[in-house]
Amino acid sequence: MLRIDNISYSVEGRPLFEGASATIPTGHKVGLVGRNGAGKTTLFKLIRGELVLEGGEILMPVRARIGGVAQEVPSSDVSLLNTVLAADTERASLMAEAETASDPHRIAEIQHRLSDIDAWSAEGRASAILRGLGFDTEAQARPCSDFSGGWRMRVALAGVLFAQPDYLLLDEPTNYLDLEGALWLESYLQKYPHTVIIISHDRGLLNRAVQGILHLDNRKLTYWQGGYDQFARQFAERRALQAAEAKKVEARRAHLQSFVDRFKAKATKAAQAQSRVKMLEKLTPIIAPEEAKKVVFTFPEPEELSPPIITLENGAVGYGGPPVLRRLSLRIDQDDRIALLGRNGEGKSTLSKLLAGKLEPSEGRIVRSSKLRIGYFAQHQVDELHIDETPLQHVMRVRPEEGQAKLRARLAGFGLMADQAETVVGRLSGGQKARLSLLLATIDAPHLLILDEPTNHLDIESREALVEALTEYSGAVILVSHDMHLLSLVADRLWLVKGGTVTPYTEDLEAYRRMLLSSDDDPKVAAKPVEKPRKASRDEILALKAEVRKCEERLEKLNDMRDRLATKLADPALYEDAKAGELETWNRKYAEVMEGLDRAEALWLRAQERLEAAAGG
Repeated sequence: MLRIDNISYSVEGRPLFEGASATIPTGHKVGLVGRNGAGKTTLFKLIRGELVLEGGEILMPVRARIGGVAQEVPSSDVSLLNTVLAADTERASLMAEAETASDPHRIAEIQHRLSDIDAWSAEGRASAILRGLGFDTEAQARPCSDFSGGWRMRVALAGVLFAQPDYLLLDEPTNYLDLEGALWLESYLQKYPHTVIIISHDRGLLNRAVQGILHLDNRKLTYWQGGYDQFARQFAERRALQAAEAKKVEARRAHLQSFVDRFKAKATKAAQAQSRVKMLEKLTPIIAPEEAKKVVFTFPEPEELSPPIITLENGAVGYGGPPVLRRLSLRIDQDDRIALLGRNGEGKSTLSKLLAGKLEPSEGRIVRSSKLRIGYFAQHQVDELHIDETPLQHVMRVRPEEGQAKLRARLAGFGLMADQAETVVGRLSGGQKARLSLLLATIDAPHLLILDEPTNHLDIESREALVEALTEYSGAVILVSHDMHLLSLVADRLWLVKGGTVTPYTEDLEAYRRMLLSSDDDPKVAAKPVEKPRKASRDEILALKAEVRKCEERLEKLNDMRDRLATKLADPALYEDAKAGELETWNRKYAEVMEGLDRAEALWLRAQERLEAAAGG
C-alpha cells in the first residue's frame, strides 16, 4: 500500500500540505482532486521523490516501480512501436543481454525471467495500446519525428501503460486524447493490474475508472470511497453539517459573551460571569468550510434568425487534394446542439472548419444566413494568444471603442477578475487562458458557436459552469469533446463523422461508448448473448428528464413562432400591399418552421421513449 503520513511541504513560504495523511490500498484506482493550485502535481513529485518533504514521510513497498508521463517522447527515427517497447526497460535490457550471454546458467535465468514478464507477447500488447490511443498499424511503423507534440504525448502515455509500473501516476492524461482515446483509456485503467492515481477533471473518468477519491483541501488529504459523484454528494453534506454546527457554536459564544459583557462589573453576578468566561475558553470555535467559489461563463445573447442558419447540399471538402469529406447534406438551425463523433483523423476538425467558414466546399453548395455570426474555439487558439500581453489588452484590440469598465466586466463574466485582467498571458494558468480564448470566440454574440475540445485545462467547477452557460445559450452549438459528461448534458443531436462522410447517429452516447469498447479486434462480440439492460441510475434519469424538458421548451418556442407567422399570413393587408416576393418569403418561413416543428416533435417523442424505458428498466 501507499501510506502518506503526516506530511508537510511549502512552496515559497506558502504551505501546500500541513500534517496531511492518507492510505491508498494496493491495486486501487484513485482520483486525486482539489482546486487548481492546491498542490496535486506537487504531491506527485513528492511521491516520486523529486521534491524533499519538510516533515512526515511517504511509504511504499521496497523496489516498487513508479511511472508517469512527464513529457512527450523526443522526435527521433525510432518507430512508435519500438519506442513503446523500449519503455519496459527490464525487458529491453534482458532481450539485449540474451543476444550476447554465453553462460548457460545466466541464459536460463534470462529466459525464465522473460517468461515471467510475458516478454514474448510484448509486441502485441504494445501494438494494442497504441491502437487504443489512435495509432493504426501503419502509423505504428512510422518514426516519432513524423508526429506533432500532441501525438508524441500519446506515445509517451502508451509507453508508461506498457511498462506497467506498480504505481501509475497520471496528470490530466485525457487533455491530449479525443473522445475515442479517452474512452479506451478509461476501460484500460479499470483493468490495470496495479495501483493508479490520476489527476483529472473528467467527471466520467472519475466516476467509472476509479474506486476512490483522494481530496486535497485546506492542506489536508481525505480518502473517500466511490467515484466522483458519490464523493461530491458526501462532501456537500459534510460541508452543510459543518456550516450548521459552526453557526450554532457561534450563536452560543455570542450568547455567553453577551452575559459576560453585561454582568462582569456587578458583584452579585461576578461568579456567574466568571463561569461563563471559562465556558467561552472551552468552547472551541468551529471554522465553517470555505464555500466553493461560484464559477461562471457569461455568453452574450444573439438575436434570433430565421431557420435554417446553414444548409449544405451534396458538399465535399478537403485541402486541395482528394476530398476528406463528401456527400454532405446537412442543415443547422439556431436551436441545434450537435456533438460530432468519430475517431481521430476521420474529419471532425475539417467539418468544423467548413461550418466556420475557414474552408470552402470543393463541391456542392453551402448557404449561410446573411446575418450569421460564427464563434470558433479550438485548442490551438489558446497557444496563439499573445503571451506578453494581458487579457485586458486582448479584448481592447477587438473592442477598441469600449471603455475599460465594460471590458473588465466582460473579463469578469468569464472568471478573469481584476488581478488576472492585468496579468500577462504567459503567467496565466491553462484554465485562465482557455477562458480568455472562449471570451474572444463569443464576444460578437455568435448565432453558431463551434467548440473543439473546450474543456482542456478547465477544472470540474469550470466545466459545470460551461454546461450551464451552453444550456442557457440561445445560439446553435457544435461540439467536439472527449468529455462525455459535457456531451451528454449539452448535445441533443449526434453526427457521426466516419468513412469520408457525415451521418446522423440515432443511438445515444452510451450506445456509442459500448460500440467503441466492444468493436476493437474482437470478432466474437456479435456472438455474445445480449445482457439484461442495466437499470438506469438516478443521475441518468434526471439527465433524461432534463432532455425531455429541453425538447418541450423547443416545441413551445416553435409553436409560438408558428402562431405568429400564421397571424401574419392571415392578415389581408399582406396580400393587398405586399411587395414582390414578400408573400413568398413569409410562406417560406412558415414552411421552414413547420419542418422544424416536425423534427422537434420527433426528438421529443424519442426523448420520452428513452425516459420511459429508463424509468421502467
